[in-house]
Amino acid sequence: MSQTVEARTSGSRPRKSVLWSRDHRLTTIGLLLVVTLVAFEGLGVATAMPTLVADLHGLALYSWPFTTFLIASVVATVLSGRMGDRRGPAPALLIGPALFAAGLVVAGTAQTMPVLLAGRALQGLGSGFLLVAVSLLIALTFTDRERPVIYAANAAAWVLPAVIGPSVAGLITVSVGWRWVFLGLVPLVAIGVSLLVVVVRRLPAHLPEPSARRAGVLPAVIAALGIASLTWAAQHPSPLALAYGVAGLVALAAALRKLLPAGTMTARPGLPTVVASRALLSGAYAGMEAYLPLTMTAVHGYGPALAGLPLTITAIGWSAASGLQGKFLDWSREATLRVGFALVAVALAGFGFVAQPWCPAWLAFVVCAVGGSGMGIGMPSISVLLLRYSPEGERGFNTSAMQLADWVGSALLIGLGGVLLAVVASAVHPAPALAILCAALVLLALLGVRLTSRWPRKV
Repeated sequence: MSQTVEARTSGSRPRKSVLWSRDHRLTTIGLLLVVTLVAFEGLGVATAMPTLVADLHGLALYSWPFTTFLIASVVATVLSGRMGDRRGPAPALLIGPALFAAGLVVAGTAQTMPVLLAGRALQGLGSGFLLVAVSLLIALTFTDRERPVIYAANAAAWVLPAVIGPSVAGLITVSVGWRWVFLGLVPLVAIGVSLLVVVVRRLPAHLPEPSARRAGVLPAVIAALGIASLTWAAQHPSPLALAYGVAGLVALAAALRKLLPAGTMTARPGLPTVVASRALLSGAYAGMEAYLPLTMTAVHGYGPALAGLPLTITAIGWSAASGLQGKFLDWSREATLRVGFALVAVALAGFGFVAQPWCPAWLAFVVCAVGGSGMGIGMPSISVLLLRYSPEGERGFNTSAMQLADWVGSALLIGLGGVLLAVVASAVHPAPALAILCAALVLLALLGVRLTSRWPRKV
């Protein structure tokens, strides 16, 4: 849909049932089903991983199923962006679920770790294709004014998997075996694909812009390897890990110059600030989420079953705040993004206190409620602004850039926490390291508040 059409439609009040109108109903159901399945799979695999890795005699490769998924996702995200700008979202909307379903079957029937890793790579490819294609489908189907509503629904689709996903996956793993954590989703993916086929047939013909910017495949591979080396180095701190972590960082920086909009590194006002905001907001909050369970166990003595409970509060707060922003379609998305950064900064400061032994553990639940609310307000605002600032022929490129910024920010800041734990503290007594990490995360969130106050006068 062109910006001109959006401008005409945004002035009128959309129908109350935007998601369930005749024009949008099928698209909404297909998108939400796919999002829910991907969320269930991600959370379920994390729960089943200790059992399945032990069963396949692959404890030495414990983190590789996650790393393989990440590498494949990065490459597929860039490929999906290129494909979307050239041919529209239709091909990736069909390729993504097909690859994801194939990955579920391969992983679910794996008898060795290499086969499991192949399945995880297929799942990563499918997920990467879907992430960009879903955003492009939203851009085509919903007007600028309606998009906050579908983003709120997407956030809600993550709540049920976040609340019951780990428990259900644990029950399945114990009762019928870890393989059904993968195989049990295949029929539901098939239903989602059938719905998306109908949606794809209704899409208008795509007319590519020959002069639009395209991301290169080689930089995408280099970026994927760079992110993987940083992630691995953070998980296995050592002098050697420091060396290849630095090499990965250098390679990643070079690749990102080809994969991000010009001016992203300096947060130039407009589109570059939107992409940079995704890296700051997602990365800062991921830095807290990664070490919150450790804080609850090592600092406050919580058992494994309860240590992750505050993160459930994050999911609920995220969904509630996202639903709220979806009800007020006239809110300034620039202003809501600033509010999101401010709430996350407050939450990160609170986490700095929670990470100390003298602070009551219950504050973690308040921290996650506030932080989840900030993410629920901020993340949809970033998605809306990205499409608003993007030329129609470069929406795929910019969407893939936004997702890459998310992964890079998260990898860097989670890695920073790992380095601090190795240098100034330990996993048994993490408080000193987490105090430094939280101070850095708060500064980044406040930087986000500052950057998002420099928008152009007109969008």
